[in-house]
Formats: sequence, C-alpha cells, structure tokens
Amino acid sequence: MKLQQNTRLALYSLLEFAADPERQISAAEIAQKYAVSSHHLAKVLAELSRVGMVQSVRGVGGGYRFVGNARRLTLMDVISRFEEVLPVENMHDQQTPVGKALASVLSEIDEIAKASMSSITLETMLRIAERCPV
Repeated sequence: MKLQQNTRLALYSLLEFAADPERQISAAEIAQKYAVSSHHLAKVLAELSRVGMVQSVRGVGGGYRFVGNARRLTLMDVISRFEEVLPVENMHDQQTPVGKALASVLSEIDEIAKASMSSITLETMLRIAERCPV
C-alpha cells in the first residue's frame, strides 16, 4: 500500500504527539525533523485538529498536542482520513483466467493490508519505534 505524502505526514505527526501527549510541538519542529514543508504540514495538522486527533495551542510556546487515545487509534483510522480506501481497481484483463487470478491475489493482498492497518494502534507503533535503532 503506497501512502500519499499527506497521509505519511499525518502518521509521523500523530506518532510524535502520541509519544509525549502532554508536550506541545510546533509544526516547524516536525517539518524540520522529517524534512518537509511546514506550510504543507500545517494543512495536514489543520485536518487532524478538525477531526479531533490533535489540539492546536496558540501563543508563545504554542503548537499542537495529541488529544486522541493512542491505545485505540489505529493506522487505518488515520489513513482513511487522507486516502480513499477502495477495493482494487478492475483490471482490463480480468476476462482471462490469468487476469482473474491476478485480480483475486491483488484484492486479497489489499484486504490483508487493510486488516493489518486496522489492527495496529499508535501505541503499538510507538513500541515498534522504540526497538528500531537510530
């Protein structure tokens, strides 16, 4: 499953916020860490704020903070905010046995990916991240 940049930015940001939910983090700090445009990231954070996953804090020392539940919020919850999660496109050659078989396999792979993303919470991702070397 290939994710759009907005989706990846949303996931990176939410994981940063969920790692320390009491801390307010600026868009600029996250943008610098992931080498992305702070303007582009601000649009993603506005959407996350709109749906109640983060809260915008204004003023000196402001930024964003996590207001979701890292134990319940799954990767698919985030992905579905930024991606159309649709079945595999109809392939032109599905009329042949090989085309039908390939479409079936690709559809199954897509369903497995969706199920996996639906079962992995932000808390799980943070534990995985802790085990990854820097």
